[in-house]
Amino acid sequence: MKLTTSVRKKLRVRKKLKKSAKFDRFRLSVFRSTKNISAQIIDDINKVTLLSVSSIEKDIKNMNKKNKTELSKIVAEKLAKAAQEKKITKIYFDRGIYKYHGRVKVLAETLRKNGMEL
Repeated sequence: MKLTTSVRKKLRVRKKLKKSAKFDRFRLSVFRSTKNISAQIIDDINKVTLLSVSSIEKDIKNMNKKNKTELSKIVAEKLAKAAQEKKITKIYFDRGIYKYHGRVKVLAETLRKNGMEL
């Protein structure tokens, strides 16, 4: 079975991350579409999603934010608050197939400002 270019790129990035990631950290996976952004914290050892936040959720959708980077900041703040409630502070950032630029970069920097250790 031949893999697409985007799948190969995602697996290549994830393989490099898992080599350098510590076992005391969870993975933060990011998905970005043309209008929305979502992030989830995943425990790879138990293969379980611990937290997920998306800009599609009702409370974020009703905020009337026109700018997509503002949506990324809101998603990051909500994710950081939920992670701190579950006592998760150390994660490693899986950007997937996306460059560390624009909305993905804003999401990571906002998480760092809110007390997450990436």
